[in-house]
Amino acid sequence: MTHASASLGTPVVRREGRDKVTGAARYAAEHTPPGCVHAWPVPAAVARGRVAAVHADEALALPGVLAVLSHLNAPRLHAAGDATLMLLQDDRVPHRGWYVALVVADTLEGARAAAEVLRVEYESDDHDVLLTPDHPGLYTPDKANGGFPGVRERGDFDAAFAAAAVRLDATYTTPALHNHPMEPHAATAHWHDGRLTVHDSSQGAGAVRQVLAGLFGIAKQEITVVSEHVGGGFGAKGTPRPQVVLAAMAARHTGRPVKLALPRRQLAAVVGHRPPTVQRVRIGAGADGVVTALAHEIVTHTSTVREFVEQAAVPARVMYTSPNSRTSHRVAKLDVPSPSWMRAPGEASGMYALESAMDELAVAVGVDPVELRLRNEPQTEPDSGKPFSSRHLVDCLREGARRFGWQGRDPRPGVRREGDLLLGTGVAAATYPVFLAPGAATARAARDGTCLIRVDATDIGTGARTVLAQIAADALGVPLESVRVDIGSSDLPKGTVAGGSAGTASWGWPVHKAAVELAERLRELRGAVPPEGVTVYADTDEECRRESPYAQHAFGAHFAEVQVDTATGEVRVRRLLGVFAAGRILNPLTARSQFVGAMTMGLGMALTETSAMDAVFGDYPECDLASYHVPACADVTAIEAHWIDEEDPHLNPVGGKGIGELGIVGTAAAVANAMYHASGVRLRDLPLTPDRVLPRLKDPLGPGR
Repeated sequence: MTHASASLGTPVVRREGRDKVTGAARYAAEHTPPGCVHAWPVPAAVARGRVAAVHADEALALPGVLAVLSHLNAPRLHAAGDATLMLLQDDRVPHRGWYVALVVADTLEGARAAAEVLRVEYESDDHDVLLTPDHPGLYTPDKANGGFPGVRERGDFDAAFAAAAVRLDATYTTPALHNHPMEPHAATAHWHDGRLTVHDSSQGAGAVRQVLAGLFGIAKQEITVVSEHVGGGFGAKGTPRPQVVLAAMAARHTGRPVKLALPRRQLAAVVGHRPPTVQRVRIGAGADGVVTALAHEIVTHTSTVREFVEQAAVPARVMYTSPNSRTSHRVAKLDVPSPSWMRAPGEASGMYALESAMDELAVAVGVDPVELRLRNEPQTEPDSGKPFSSRHLVDCLREGARRFGWQGRDPRPGVRREGDLLLGTGVAAATYPVFLAPGAATARAARDGTCLIRVDATDIGTGARTVLAQIAADALGVPLESVRVDIGSSDLPKGTVAGGSAGTASWGWPVHKAAVELAERLRELRGAVPPEGVTVYADTDEECRRESPYAQHAFGAHFAEVQVDTATGEVRVRRLLGVFAAGRILNPLTARSQFVGAMTMGLGMALTETSAMDAVFGDYPECDLASYHVPACADVTAIEAHWIDEEDPHLNPVGGKGIGELGIVGTAAAVANAMYHASGVRLRDLPLTPDRVLPRLKDPLGPGR
């Protein structure tokens, strides 16, 4: 094989791009086996209670209707670790929108029509859906999401806070948020001779196969899950969701392949959400702004179905010098849909509060917000005491300030004006942990000089196919175009989900390992590849079992310029700039896309996105893209993403830390801090919508300050 120049680190265009824009790439709902029928789910119409009766006669009488599944006749499932998947197993209704029936018909239109006439009777109970800071049901969990301890204390926070020269005590709130990927959750399921094949819109085919095997009581070798192309997920597809279970149940019941795409208006109740938070931040500092005491205390909700605790206090254990620290989570079980992962769970919400509080501290001590962060840079990770494998937050702040033109900024709020517009700038830091999961891959060389890489990775729009090919090509020393990559099937060597910004490193390591070993085999053969080719298998089970002596995190800095309309209360972002330190950037083109996309999502978190719980109805009214306002092109004017060249020898052979979530983490706080600088009004409740901003512009000392 001929040697090629290195492709890793170059802006290679994603391989599947043409297939996606021409329609050749097929998503889960676009697979139609012979004899395929359609399903439509029926959500519960009460906020809490039980199903008293299901009257299916009228629905079954419609032309083409094959079945109405409910708890009365649905296939029985084995107990699952995820109770949100125990569907149609009993008459309980834990929250509005919980699925109580499934209609199957020859056509999608027929299934939907039958679902509309299906009559379900309920016995309704009182419900409790509103999170309050003093909710009587609040408790302290042992663990938060990710396995982090629910509470951590170091030193004597109370004494240090009381003795501090400068004290800040502020409460910030974030609403519930929903993921809303472009592609709805969909699955096509088919049973044949006891074997189940599923095309599923998922961030991890292997995880779906594992769960389905447990639910249906069959060996995982009897299941194939394919997630070849996935139209976004943002965490909502990181665990198996109802569509794949319901489709498999319906296919088993009818003996036909079944296709199910969850209607978008139903997603808010069944595929997870970022839970609302109430966050109290207390900071004690010296007159120079150096933090001596830090407390970050979280109140959030979970469901009665499955516990999920947003780990919003965890970033405060990592970010700044804090010899006396208290970080805690309290959670209330409410009659709400089950929260789950949404891009940067914990970090996105927690860093909004922490970075807003740091901005307030900077104002209180009269120190520039960038300088304040530099003064509180820790030498080791505050919570664990471990040295950082690499930490270049200071470089990100300085480089971001240079690029943004921060020097010479007038610190006084409300002094820059263009007619009715007030202008201001803000800064916030970002962090995200380095996660790594064991994986496996095969690398096969053929006699024609081509190589095939096989790994159960999932490309959710990030360019995983392309980057894995770059990794393999460099390790093999061959032209990039000679490398093919097969991903997105549970029949391939095991790979973790595309989540936690862990995918590329977790898949790339075994790909690199297999490719290096294959290159060595080919050297031994002196180019004499046998007719059947040469295949090498490699996994990283042993490597991932070793505990690192280092604290491993990616860092970043966000800078924002906003305008605040004093006539309407509208806040608009003029400029958004991010500088990141995330190890080796493997493909600048796809990396910039990830950073810009995440920053855009953070802009939505700051200004437009919210899901308000209807206390009477017990549901989220903002359940579609007409009412749940994500940023449009007109909202995103100038966004820049840059990075520091960071070498971290303690990570993995490819040197990457993961970038999919880092870009969202500091954006909302940077925008909120810029809004304060523009107007002199400090709003601590997201999003910064005109109905909140305008009254405060007229009465700066009003509620919410």
